[in-house]
Amino acid sequence: MKIQGLDLKDIAEEFGTPLYVYDGQKMKDQVATFRKAFSGVCIRINYACKALTNLSVMKLMKNEGTCLDTVSVPEIRMGLSVGFEPNEIIFTPNCVDFSEIVEAVDLGVNINIENIPNLEKFGKRYGSTVPCCVRMNPFIVSKENSEKVTWWHKQSKFGISVSQLEEARSIIDKYGIRVNGLHIHSSSVIMSREIFRKGAAKVFEIAETFEDLDFVDFGGGVKVRHKVDEDILDIYELAEGLKAEHAAFTERYGKEVDLWFEPGRFLVSESGTLLTRTTMVKTNGERVFAGVDSGFNHLIRPMFYDAYHEILNLDNPDGDKATYTVVGNICEIDNFAVDRELPEIKEGHLLALKNTGSYGYVMASNYNSRMRPAEVLVLDGKAHLVRKRDEFEDLVRNQIVLDFESEKVAE
Repeated sequence: MKIQGLDLKDIAEEFGTPLYVYDGQKMKDQVATFRKAFSGVCIRINYACKALTNLSVMKLMKNEGTCLDTVSVPEIRMGLSVGFEPNEIIFTPNCVDFSEIVEAVDLGVNINIENIPNLEKFGKRYGSTVPCCVRMNPFIVSKENSEKVTWWHKQSKFGISVSQLEEARSIIDKYGIRVNGLHIHSSSVIMSREIFRKGAAKVFEIAETFEDLDFVDFGGGVKVRHKVDEDILDIYELAEGLKAEHAAFTERYGKEVDLWFEPGRFLVSESGTLLTRTTMVKTNGERVFAGVDSGFNHLIRPMFYDAYHEILNLDNPDGDKATYTVVGNICEIDNFAVDRELPEIKEGHLLALKNTGSYGYVMASNYNSRMRPAEVLVLDGKAHLVRKRDEFEDLVRNQIVLDFESEKVAE
């Protein structure tokens, strides 16, 4: 397997394993695809950096003309550090203390308010002096895919309920809050063609109740394909349906309002590969385990979400197939794949887990006091180290060891 002409086996040899490798050209291509799909409409792409906060990746997105979606003040500061202007950043926190919103206002970024208590506090503090976006939960309901929609609706902690719209309007009017945007929380759970278009129509209907919007933000959640036969939402079909709803809204509203999006997974997931080397192959009962030098401390999605990641055996790609459970080295149940048919795996073989560019490294930990891996970004046919592998000093850097002998003396 190669990335921009570079063999992943050579990259693993140079930088060691486990290792995250990102294809920068794939990221550029995804940005271009998203932009092309919405050609003819004024859009703004805010890269949802929570998917992958590596500074070099964020800088690449800046160079490709995206803006930035952030969910914490440190993410804002990261964005500013790589060259994003404050007005190119939107802050969309969830259930945070109001002090974080104050700090974000002081940094000059766009503010997205997603609950009634913080909307009230925002109005009291800023009145009409600072604009904000309002994040709504539009209660998307449809006969199609209703089980998933119902699940999403019931579990969602995001946004101001549409049933609270009048309460929100009362607060906005009371303090003269200048609402310049309307935001919907979207997710891959509800991103089917029919449901999303109906949801868009509902959002535009709500938008009509606000007098002077500059943008409507449809969030992210565009799925990428993890399996060959997996049904995903085609970005061009999404765009065509949304552009039609936007055109109708524009005619009713009397002016054109920009469309904002916050893709994360769509832009970076397929660019990422986690390289890990087989440490042992053993049989327990009827199950054959292939153990590797990584674990859910590096990629938690298979254990956390039961997520599927294609696995390639780079040292024996055309070998005879056998059934393996690929497991990590964490002292817990730690499966990357259960009873997966793969080319014969032997100790020392290099395995590649695909589609790991989003919510991979950013969700990594030092559980079992193991080191987080290095990260490599491939650009213009060259492999660049963009994050060093953890060392022992990183594990203990902020710890303070008590001097128990001194404590005894003090007694």
